[in-house]
Amino acid sequence: MSHQITPAGRRSGLCAAALLITTTLLLSGCGASATGEAKAAETKDGKAAEEAKVEAVPVEVAQASRRAVAASYTGTATLEPRAESQVVAKTSGVALAVLVEEGQQVTAGQPLVRLDPDRARLAVAQSEAQMRKLENNYQRAQKLVGQQMVSASDVDQLRFDLEHARAQYRLATLELSYTTVVAPISGVIASRSIKTGNFVQINTPIFRIVDNSRLEATLNVPERELATLRAGQPVTLVADALPGKSFTGKVDRTAPVVDSGSGTFRVVSSFGDAAIGLQPGMFGRIRIDYDQRTDALVVPRLALLDDGEPAVFRVREGKVARVPVKLGYAEGPWVEIREGLQPGDQVVTAGKVALRDGTAVQVIADPKAKTVAQAAAPAAKAGSTQ
Repeated sequence: MSHQITPAGRRSGLCAAALLITTTLLLSGCGASATGEAKAAETKDGKAAEEAKVEAVPVEVAQASRRAVAASYTGTATLEPRAESQVVAKTSGVALAVLVEEGQQVTAGQPLVRLDPDRARLAVAQSEAQMRKLENNYQRAQKLVGQQMVSASDVDQLRFDLEHARAQYRLATLELSYTTVVAPISGVIASRSIKTGNFVQINTPIFRIVDNSRLEATLNVPERELATLRAGQPVTLVADALPGKSFTGKVDRTAPVVDSGSGTFRVVSSFGDAAIGLQPGMFGRIRIDYDQRTDALVVPRLALLDDGEPAVFRVREGKVARVPVKLGYAEGPWVEIREGLQPGDQVVTAGKVALRDGTAVQVIADPKAKTVAQAAAPAAKAGSTQ
């Protein structure tokens, strides 16, 4: 049985097809619009995240922790020997022998130089002969005075002359001893200004001896430290000439009075046999420890703000807060916090200039942040692949 399509049926079919096409186009337009809005929203969120990321200030932090910290006074001084002597010639003469050299260790009374003794020996012999003559005359006069052959006044005069001759003899003997120059103190020969064959004038310096068995360093300390520094306290010295080494000593003595002109008092530290390598004249940095706390809460000095009262920036939940603190002792790179922080608190040590109270921060080299970043990287890579 055959079916014939009438003109009216043909028109109905065309209308239905046109209606289907229009509906499809409308649906496609709505889907495209929704997709565009979603993409715009994602772009906006990404920009907001980037802006938030840019606003976070990168900083370095350190944790407040407990450790031993000492209260100390520091200063600089030049090392000086405990004793020093300029050796001078007490008589004139030609140096026949120089017995020591620079750098040689000597003891008190050790011969250093022998001068020509001939003139001094002749003077001793002459004074001795005069003394012997007067001794004989005095002895004869004592025998004759009993026989009333010599007056008592003559005997007294002879006795006075004999005492004078004996003094002259002792003086000549002393001058003879001066021809051998000896060390007045024990120490090391620091300098020598004489050679064999030189003529030496009386009172001419010829050697310099320093006693380096104990070195001393003198600090001029402000009077406010008068109650804290006292004899016996431990001292640490670092010399510029010996990098990497430190030497220990003690406070030997303190001046009992304060200089009214400078407002300081003298504190003398001594360094004994343990200070091997130190030499007189070296420049040293000295630290005197006068108290110590074994369990103090400390932070790096770099964490302190320099804009007024002592304070630090504490980091919590990605933001900083300005926290006033009460300081205690300071030692090296550490400073004690008496009030304001707790153990484990994070404080900003680098990047403080750009911070204000409440600023968002990103901690550099924070292990937790690094772990989160490493975990987020694969997820972001997988999302971009899809």
